Amino acid sequence: MLLSIVTTLYRSSAYIREFYQRISREAPKVTQDYEIVFVNDGSPDDSLETAISLMESDPKIRILDLSRNFGHHKAIMTGLANARGELIFLIDCDLEEDPELLSAFYEAFKSSNTDVVYGVQDKRKGAFFERISGAAFYRLINVLSHHPIPANVLVARLMSRRYVASLIEHKDRELFLLGLWAITGYKQLPVTVRKHSKRGSAYSFVKKLSILVNAVTSFSNLPLVFIFYLGLAIMLLSGTAAMYLLVRRIFFHVYLAGWPSLIVSIWLLGGITIFCLGIVGIYLSKVFIETKPWPYTIVQKIYEKEL
Repeated sequence: MLLSIVTTLYRSSAYIREFYQRISREAPKVTQDYEIVFVNDGSPDDSLETAISLMESDPKIRILDLSRNFGHHKAIMTGLANARGELIFLIDCDLEEDPELLSAFYEAFKSSNTDVVYGVQDKRKGAFFERISGAAFYRLINVLSHHPIPANVLVARLMSRRYVASLIEHKDRELFLLGLWAITGYKQLPVTVRKHSKRGSAYSFVKKLSILVNAVTSFSNLPLVFIFYLGLAIMLLSGTAAMYLLVRRIFFHVYLAGWPSLIVSIWLLGGITIFCLGIVGIYLSKVFIETKPWPYTIVQKIYEKEL
């Protein structure tokens, strides 16, 4: 099989039919030998039923039904692991990314010696806060990470079989897919595209914050190094201050009341201590999770029709 088109389903019922119609018009421009892989990530709406109804009339559709919601990134990795094509086109089905990107990416893929063609937003979508927070996210990640991640990168990408085979060798339980895309290597070609906006998002502010923490702690040990130097700086500063007060007490008989400053110092150092312990705790929890022999996801059923 030449081409696999992989997408995930979560609260996607409103978009599936239009996505299917558009990608079904686009795929034959590349090849007639293709499949569409839907990964149902425990969607609470009727996304699965809608996809099954489409499969009944089109044997090119395969549906991987996960036993529960495992998360967007893990669902993507499951879809990639089950794709059978020599080329794999990954895209979200919510139509924020045009299915017609397949042809544009394929032309770029053919004309360049590359293993990945991926989309990058020409201009970050969303309101002011979303744009600013998104820019801050990529800046922070790239400051703390040894593997730079392109800003405003999209899910939509066309990948070679050998790249995908290398990508799914990563067995991280705590997934940060943008980082995995970067550290897998190979030659990757960015293409500037436009991303549309839709009402609502599956990613709340709390979930985005969780992704940021996961991204930093999964791909960088710099926070732990920062704790060491912070502790060293506080130790040197407090030691110097203690020596200064001791000299004043012994040689100049100066007493300092300083109760407010003492309380503030205790609260400050207590807060720093708890913060640092929290960072260490996050890393320890990741070690705990990564040592568990749990599967990525559980596919409870595969829906497909014989060609």
